[in-house]
Amino acid sequence: MLAIDRQHRILELLHSAGSVRTIELAGELGVTDETVRKDFETLEKRGALIRTHGGASRPQRIREDLPFTERQAIRRDEKQTIARLAASRIQANETIFLDASSTVLTLTEFLPDLPLTILTNALNVFNALSDRPNYDLICTGGLFDSKSRSLVGLTAEKSLQSYNIHRMFFSGNGIHLDRGVSDSNSRQAAFKERVIANAEEVVFLADHSKLGQKAAFFFAEVTEISCLITDKAADPEFLEQLQQRGVEVVQGD
Repeated sequence: MLAIDRQHRILELLHSAGSVRTIELAGELGVTDETVRKDFETLEKRGALIRTHGGASRPQRIREDLPFTERQAIRRDEKQTIARLAASRIQANETIFLDASSTVLTLTEFLPDLPLTILTNALNVFNALSDRPNYDLICTGGLFDSKSRSLVGLTAEKSLQSYNIHRMFFSGNGIHLDRGVSDSNSRQAAFKERVIANAEEVVFLADHSKLGQKAAFFFAEVTEISCLITDKAADPEFLEQLQQRGVEVVQGD
């Protein structure tokens, strides 16, 4: 297979999955790991991908422009694993916050059938949980953001100030050891920053492709995160450094 054909196939897989692993690609393409890494270098110079530990992912600017339904389908298995682990932390009579990310929307599929107060600014989350009688479901007011189908701005931020949030479940576009957690949407970033200040436990849900990544707007230091829940493909060195900074790490099988 010619280099141009290999690289075209790599980009096809990136478009459908969001990220790829070097070893898996080498097997599929019938080449060595080193050949795949050279293809990654070439494609990264063109701005077509970002190299990560053990693989590559789509540039954030491409992923951010995808419709919500497409983002929900990316790394579906990993999101379900992460969501199950997150749901297992929830206890009866807690007040929890759920953000507008596709990973947290997956969490709604696994929430326990317990009496809970659920706060959210996400219309997709609100709709997904609207027929669950055990939940006191509260949606913030605010300015509608069509891209994330959520409510943001000062009204949304103020509506949560009177609540004691036991657990906040959220995601973002990346987490970097030095810079912290970031998002591509400035309004979402500002809103999440305010929620973090009111939460007893801050739980970040992120598949392995987001580790080490940076988006446009930083809204939380690594040390503000109580727990990271991720999947089995996460870089062990990255996770170890997070733990050294006092972050609990929960990793799926």
